[in-house]
Amino acid sequence: MATEQKAEKEITVEEKLKALYELQKAVSKIDEIKILRGELPLEVQDLEDEIIGLNTRMDNFKTEITEIIAIIAIKKIEIEEARIKIAKYKEQQNNVRNNREYDNLSKEIEFQTLEIELCEKRIREYTASQESKLADQKIAAEQLSERKLDMDQKKGELNEIVSETKHEEEKLRENAKQIELLIEPRLLTAFKRIRKNARNGLAVVYVQRDACGGCFNKIPAQRQLDIRLRKKIIVCEYCGRILVDQELAGVALVEN
Repeated sequence: MATEQKAEKEITVEEKLKALYELQKAVSKIDEIKILRGELPLEVQDLEDEIIGLNTRMDNFKTEITEIIAIIAIKKIEIEEARIKIAKYKEQQNNVRNNREYDNLSKEIEFQTLEIELCEKRIREYTASQESKLADQKIAAEQLSERKLDMDQKKGELNEIVSETKHEEEKLRENAKQIELLIEPRLLTAFKRIRKNARNGLAVVYVQRDACGGCFNKIPAQRQLDIRLRKKIIVCEYCGRILVDQELAGVALVEN
């Protein structure tokens, strides 16, 4: 009884080949939809990444400019404090008792004068840096605006294509899943491996004009006969694709 049930569950090589070819047709149609979308998904992703980068850059500019403004303000306070000290030291010079006190106050005045000059130099440097960062910030803002417009356009194009093909793709994917259930795991793994390595995604092809429909290398007559008999799964000795005959593939026979 168990042997009979097992026999009922087993499928022939021909049925396996048909299932593989039907799976190939389904995934090829999915590939066509992806080709229709072209590079749009990648372009949208690249634009989104670039926008994130530009936003980060804008935030950094804002932080850096704020820090520069704060430093300039501190330097201005230091200048004002130095000027107050100079005024105080000059006043004290009028009341000194000896030359030593006068010279010490003169040195303090000279030191504060140098401090003012140094602060003014730093203010000029930070002001130049601020202007440079403001210019860079403006350029980044313009780039950000352009990239957002580009992304909106690309997203619109992508959404339009997706809306037109979504239902068809979902049906194809569901159909592919159902077909995969009919194929033994070992054979399905081989199919996916061949498909992954194939440039055009074709793992199953039919014989065209005595040649492999994938790599177009000639197939010997005896091997073509074996393919038509459908008694075993035959792969192309050149490209490794699974071969089926035209009749199984449901295409009109081409005269040689």
